[in-house]
Amino acid sequence: MAYLTFQALHIVAMVAWFAAMFYLPRLFVYHTETTEDSTLTLLGTMEQRLYRMIMTPAAVLTLLFGSCMVVMNWAYLHTAIWFWLKMVLVLALFAYHGMCGGMVRKFRNGANTRSPRFYRIFNELPLIALLAIVLLATFKPTLN
Repeated sequence: MAYLTFQALHIVAMVAWFAAMFYLPRLFVYHTETTEDSTLTLLGTMEQRLYRMIMTPAAVLTLLFGSCMVVMNWAYLHTAIWFWLKMVLVLALFAYHGMCGGMVRKFRNGANTRSPRFYRIFNELPLIALLAIVLLATFKPTLN
């Protein structure tokens, strides 16, 4: 029962984290496409709040509940290749998360040098990771 509780909480936190990772780069696109001061201020506020109040707490909770599940199932997971591939992707998502934080700071300081096209492409990266993670966790491929 405890494992299923952690699994459910992990999934909910992960959904919130991904929602923020999908939306924040879209705000960056809008930010690069506008020149109106009031809109720039609004977008900057939205970016900071999304990153600090939703994206980061959701990432921490995803990690916390996922770690609980790993500890409870370590005897199986430590030898499962799909799990380690998933962990590589999760680490890449945390790197992406950190990059988003750096971009929020650049926008706040008026130092963005990237184009809307860059952010549109950047916005697709978590989707690729999500697809791979879901496939790995669902099919649990082995080397045998």
